[in-house]
Amino acid sequence: DNLPNMKCFSLKCDTQISLHDTNFLPLFLRMSNLEKLTLYLRIKNRDKFVDGTLLQNEILVYMPQLHSLTFYICTCINAVGLLHHLSSEDVQRTFTNIGQQHVASIINYISSEQITCSVFSIPFTFDCLEDIGHMIPNIIFNYVTYLVVRDMIPFNREFFIQVARAFPLLKIFRILNMESQSCQLTNSQLYEIAEYPHLTYLDMLCGNIDYLEQFLNETKTYVPCLTKLKVVYNNLRIVTNNFTREETRRNCAKIKRLLMLIPLVHTKEFYLHFPLL
Repeated sequence: DNLPNMKCFSLKCDTQISLHDTNFLPLFLRMSNLEKLTLYLRIKNRDKFVDGTLLQNEILVYMPQLHSLTFYICTCINAVGLLHHLSSEDVQRTFTNIGQQHVASIINYISSEQITCSVFSIPFTFDCLEDIGHMIPNIIFNYVTYLVVRDMIPFNREFFIQVARAFPLLKIFRILNMESQSCQLTNSQLYEIAEYPHLTYLDMLCGNIDYLEQFLNETKTYVPCLTKLKVVYNNLRIVTNNFTREETRRNCAKIKRLLMLIPLVHTKEFYLHFPLL
């Protein structure tokens, strides 16, 4: 049955889905009088990206009354089958062609086998962003509190300064990158301190030890509200110099939960470094 009285519809899927294995595409065909549409989709198992052309042909063409479209759509495809290199400009051009001017896109080679393409309306109004890498557009994401970054290219120190500026309300940060930082300068005065005033949870379980150093060293990053840390114990021990290093003491002082794969019996120095545990 059609849904002629449906004026507003919102769909948010935090987990990855297969676009044609779900029932929501046929659902759109029944919403011919829809005026406002909000979509947050993470799509897998496709042989090409979702761009403006596909969005127009498979969804928007059936909604002639639509005047408000807010969206974030990320497509993950197999890089092996990609015939030519795609750029963000190529993707954005497909949205310009359908009259969607305020759109940004990010192409991210997350591994040698996988590429993600994220397209979203501007301003970005969602509180979650999970599929970006070292290329961050020059946009302020005022509503994002949960961020996951993943890449096969190292995250340098400038990247974390840029993230701090682009995501001013960030509370939860996951870093998925096992590559060492590309530039290790000993003189910290060459850089400003990255400030994350609202960050409460940092997940470093799948991050290189350099990124743990980046966040626990107070000469590099300021995290006054950090209360939860997920980490590899040996990395933590090394970065804190067996829990005696002064530069890491302040950023560890408020941590109340330390998540590690293996429970351990800790030393006196450990509890002095983490006084709230």
